[in-house]
Amino acid sequence: MAATHREKFDNFYKNILNPSADLCRRDFTLSGYSYGEVFELAAGIKKMLASRGRDKTLCLCTEKKSVTAACILASLSGACQLILPYSFSAHALMEMHEATGFDVAIADHPEELPSGVEVITPLSGKISDLKQDELRDPDKPFLRLFTGGSTGKPRVWTKSPRNLLAEGFYLKEKFQLTQDDLFVATVPPYHIYGLLFSVLAPFAARAQILPDIYTFPQEIISAINKHKATVLISVPAHYRALQVDNLSVASLRIAFSSSGALGRADAANFYKKTGLGITEIYGSTETGGIAARSISEHTESWKPFDVVTWKINGLNGKRLCIKSDFASEEMSRDAEGFCMTGDEAAPDKDNRFMLLGRADGIVKVAGKRVDLIEVQNKIKTLPTVQEAVVISLPTEKGRESVIAALVACDLTETHLKKLMMEMLEPYAVPRRVKIVPHIATTPTGKIDRQKIEQMFLADKD
Repeated sequence: MAATHREKFDNFYKNILNPSADLCRRDFTLSGYSYGEVFELAAGIKKMLASRGRDKTLCLCTEKKSVTAACILASLSGACQLILPYSFSAHALMEMHEATGFDVAIADHPEELPSGVEVITPLSGKISDLKQDELRDPDKPFLRLFTGGSTGKPRVWTKSPRNLLAEGFYLKEKFQLTQDDLFVATVPPYHIYGLLFSVLAPFAARAQILPDIYTFPQEIISAINKHKATVLISVPAHYRALQVDNLSVASLRIAFSSSGALGRADAANFYKKTGLGITEIYGSTETGGIAARSISEHTESWKPFDVVTWKINGLNGKRLCIKSDFASEEMSRDAEGFCMTGDEAAPDKDNRFMLLGRADGIVKVAGKRVDLIEVQNKIKTLPTVQEAVVISLPTEKGRESVIAALVACDLTETHLKKLMMEMLEPYAVPRRVKIVPHIATTPTGKIDRQKIEQMFLADKD
């Protein structure tokens, strides 16, 4: 009988701190750190933290993939608990320090850290110090991921080795990633998507990765072609930017996208120019990966990962619920072990589902229900509109919701409001409107809703 995914991962995990001589000789980052040097770095980090006492909490504030991998290994060996921030800004780090009390950090920009936090510089040690009998329980939390929120307060989600490394191992198996692959990424490794796809999945596959992060269209194309990269890890904003005449990436065999919905026109353009259907990944920090789809399948529906069980439930019978080894322990579960996502969905043929939108995107204005996503999508159809974000601003208790829209377009505010009034019910027209040349995204390609909310709140009615 074929081994299950759990059995395969358990076998991989129990030997994770015992690399072979052949693996140690292979490059992890191309022309940079070998796998052996990553393990040596992990051993050095473990020794440094051991000299400072037990139960250290290490905040990892770096974009270096080799250091990230070494810290993961050090933590697995019992050296420390890990924290990955959602931002390296002084404000975000202070919030996380107040929430966790972390006392040690590895940081690219140590000046942003709160006072009193010790910054360490990783040094190499002996791989033999990474003792397999000290390996963490695969089902006990070892890492905390922070996500920003529209309320201004970050959320924290813990991950066990089974949550996180088993997902990286599954991605390797599902997409047949091998030691012959070379990964190029346009996203940093301190967010869940970048961590999984540009560090953990390549590590599980014994593959190589390019150490840099590429964001501009020509440097992405150049990096792929110069190094003959085979796997691209990117986000919708960067795929949109890749609508250029010289898009040619002959060495690529698979391209991934996550952190938001991929524009169908952008996906179609990439498919036409390269012959590759971008593989979109659906999931979240808290749920882990749930499903995938590609424009080459000629469907809008999503195919769940075969290790994820799903159902449609909730009070309105539309909420997508999942059961998976990848979900954080903070997610509430029903009696059957299912976690409720924040999305509404409908079943489709062949065990697939359609996403209908965020379940929490409904607000009441003048006693009427308004779907913010629907309003946002309608605004996007107006002439010259390149992008739009519609949010509900926090109000005093008892007051109606105030809808606000940030719109990237060439219209005047008067003209834009006139067009919105023609296509929306009066109560659904955003009261607050701002027009900008473009809408900025985070390094992972997501819209920073917290920043947009603060932009509106800074201006009084």
